[in-house]
Amino acid sequence: MFFGLISGSQSFYYSAPIIELENLPDDFSLSADKAGVFSEAQRTFLYTKNIDEAQPIASITKLMTAIIFLEAEPDLNKIYKITDDDRVEGGRINLFLGDELKLIDLFYTSLIASDNGATLALVHALGLEEDDFVLRMNAKAQELNLLNTNFKDPIGLSEENVSTAREVVLLFKEARKNQVIREAMLLPEYRYQTIKGREKIIESTDGYLLTDENFDLISLGGKTGYINEAGYCFVGEFKDEYGQGYVVSVLNSANKNSRFLESQNLLKWLNK
Repeated sequence: MFFGLISGSQSFYYSAPIIELENLPDDFSLSADKAGVFSEAQRTFLYTKNIDEAQPIASITKLMTAIIFLEAEPDLNKIYKITDDDRVEGGRINLFLGDELKLIDLFYTSLIASDNGATLALVHALGLEEDDFVLRMNAKAQELNLLNTNFKDPIGLSEENVSTAREVVLLFKEARKNQVIREAMLLPEYRYQTIKGREKIIESTDGYLLTDENFDLISLGGKTGYINEAGYCFVGEFKDEYGQGYVVSVLNSANKNSRFLESQNLLKWLNK
């Protein structure tokens, strides 16, 4: 039995059987409310858990923000100055009032460090109001046929930014089509200097890029998210020793580390 989800000009087909939670080993636990593992080779979800139930996705939102920003084809060498309008509460602050930097450095700060202020500054760098930018985000979601995905802000702080484990995978796959996004998500750390020579060291929120030497699949980058209403979320792509690719999404996991461990355990179990 096959069923399909049309996304833009492409069709994503998923074949039965799909592994459900009750078929996992007795010693396997998954705290995440929703999850999915997609095989690039088979174009199939190998595992699902509540995959079509919508929930807040927090900073996974920034994948769509990155897509919309780059679709505007900005000059990434253009200089931007941080203003009061770019200030956002929540999360680590990497940029400060008056900092001047290239748009490429601003983009990397947004996506790698999941910096809220840097993300809002990307919107302002295009000369757009936040509401106008969000309209573009939602129009893109409709274009990609992500029918259970909706955005209220470009950052992910709103609990009204929602999607599903399935559509988060498809959003991630769309984002990775862009070389700038692919290169950013592969970096565990990014260093640059502002125009006035202040050094910035940006660290990734993706735990797979920072640690875990015992993990036997290669990480191709991912995106994290967290607010109270979303729980701990992660979506990322991995390659096994044979070059086969997998995209895993985990939504509303129990804590910061469990979203990584549960993604890892699912992939290891499926590769036995």
